[in-house]
Amino acid sequence: MSVHPPERLRRLLGAGLSPTEVPVPGPGQVSVWDYPRPPALVPEARRLRVLFAGQVIADTQQGLQLCETASPPTYYFPLQAVAEGVLEPSRHRSLCEWKGQARYFDVVVGRARAPNAAWCYPQARAPFEALAGWIAFMPAMMEACYVEEEQARPQPGGFYGGWITDELTGPFKGKPGTLHW
Repeated sequence: MSVHPPERLRRLLGAGLSPTEVPVPGPGQVSVWDYPRPPALVPEARRLRVLFAGQVIADTQQGLQLCETASPPTYYFPLQAVAEGVLEPSRHRSLCEWKGQARYFDVVVGRARAPNAAWCYPQARAPFEALAGWIAFMPAMMEACYVEEEQARPQPGGFYGGWITDELTGPFKGKPGTLHW
């Protein structure tokens, strides 16, 4: 999925960044600037877990990873990997130019509630049909999100749901002034 450094340079310059503002990936690392646009959807066999209010609410080794230029991956869980009763439908909706209309859910465990903290694309557009009905979580609104045993850090800002792990280099879209990337 990586591209040649000249393509990364073109993308960085197009976003208004200088090459000196972006770390060079080390061994075993990936630059999010090598992710494609439109995004790529790839199977994820590593164990993914989401904790909320002291409980594991999602756990799978059959996830999907959505990778898009300048963003850490967003991980999607098959519905059967999400604990029963933790998702309550919300009225909130959003529209993605690639995947279509997203429907949101509040995540609820006991008295703990995270409004609009999970979403899915009930009728994902081509070529993302495989995402239809799969659930993603906003890591900033969860107690913890894990890729294998590493606790992921949330993507900056409150708009995107990417999970940052040590294998990734940025900068990452999401901070003020980066939404145009």
